[in-house]
Amino acid sequence: MKFIINLKYIFILSITLLTVNVMSAQEIIEDEVKETVKKADTVKNTFNAKKVDGVAAVVGDYIVLESDLDKEYKQLEVQGVDINVIKPCELFGKLLENKLYSHHAVQDSIQVSSAEILQQVDYTIQQFLQQTGGSMEKLLEIHKKEDEKSYRDEIFEIIKNNQLASKMQAKIVEDVDITPDEVRIFFNKIPEDERPTFGTELKVAQIVAAPEVSEDEKQKIIDRLKGFKADVVENGASFRSKVVLYGQDPGMKESSYIYTLDRKKPRMVKEFRDVAFSLQEGEISDPFETEFGFHIIKLEKIRGQQYDISHILLIPKVSDDAIKEAKERLEKVRQSIVDGDIAFAEAARESSDEKETKFDGGQLINPQTQDYNFELTRMDPELYAQIQNLKDNEVSLVLKEEDRRGTVKFKILMVTDRINEHEADYARDYLKIKEQALNEKRVIAIEKWQKEKILDTYIKVSGKHRDCDFSSNWLKQ
Repeated sequence: MKFIINLKYIFILSITLLTVNVMSAQEIIEDEVKETVKKADTVKNTFNAKKVDGVAAVVGDYIVLESDLDKEYKQLEVQGVDINVIKPCELFGKLLENKLYSHHAVQDSIQVSSAEILQQVDYTIQQFLQQTGGSMEKLLEIHKKEDEKSYRDEIFEIIKNNQLASKMQAKIVEDVDITPDEVRIFFNKIPEDERPTFGTELKVAQIVAAPEVSEDEKQKIIDRLKGFKADVVENGASFRSKVVLYGQDPGMKESSYIYTLDRKKPRMVKEFRDVAFSLQEGEISDPFETEFGFHIIKLEKIRGQQYDISHILLIPKVSDDAIKEAKERLEKVRQSIVDGDIAFAEAARESSDEKETKFDGGQLINPQTQDYNFELTRMDPELYAQIQNLKDNEVSLVLKEEDRRGTVKFKILMVTDRINEHEADYARDYLKIKEQALNEKRVIAIEKWQKEKILDTYIKVSGKHRDCDFSSNWLKQ
């Protein structure tokens, strides 16, 4: 069990440092520092451990600064990580890995989206502002920045290089797959007394009743969107201004009012993608409906397979009578189940308004494992609160939910199966065992790639960091 945990920890830590720690030091070498590195590159044999403007290491075209380690520790601490268990040399090694990934991502012409990076910059700053009570001045003071622009520029470069590193690592393991025989061999080589224990797991089903929107209300929304389009096309009004003033998609503001869609990587619901990819640059769509409401889309720019779009979402209002009707309708369904007149699964297929689950008897799919099992200790807190007191096959009371867009729906829940804490069983826990085996294979692939690229890349570690006992051959000894 220990070796499974260690391998998994290594892989997860590597991914986490690449994709989450947006404040880790990832600055691309500035022109003056690049010049220094170029000079050093021409005299590699005479390069000594003396610091160049605080440079602790050089990895290809990237540097690690002496201050980067402290920045990384501070960011991990902000995230609630126990930094006492992470040794400086271990974390420094992860920074070197990050630079190695970023360097070869550029060499392999891996692209990142500026629009997506700007979206993450805005989101990151909003998260940090919550810690300073919304004060940008305090935030700039904490991070020792003179103005907001320089702070945003720094975060942009940090996120850009984290994305490069992350995409490089994903590319390394994208073709790594595993066969059932390999999973079986992996499981059989684990000593019986070291096999993992899986916590209590539940299967949960639900039936949803959504208030219906009147046809008059739908037409009112469609006409309003048509008016927005006409004002932009015929009168030259600003589409962006209308998005800002009238759009009801909160994600638009968080993404600086631009979404980037990639033909190769599905994002948004199918109806939305189909309309977006049918437009010409600068064109505005006619109103169309998705499960979220009614939209019009403007295609801002096409960049190869990537489409930068903006859209206006309007959510139809439901009447108080419609809300009351939905609740009463679901209460009748619940009573029929409790009375034994109909099974929960059959009632879901006949009555649920949630198309993702109704045809599967209302069974919820765990988004992390893509199966029906939810481990109790890892369950979404909101879902756990709703089912924690339910006995097996007991139907919950009618629950009301309202999302951040103000959309109301009602649901009833049932725990349809329960598997108590148990030692890993090959047949029952195959998917979890397969994931562990695949993670081990990915770690091996990454280690092999690192070993080869370290030898092929100019790397110089300076000063006290040369005393580290690295797991990888950063010192090329």
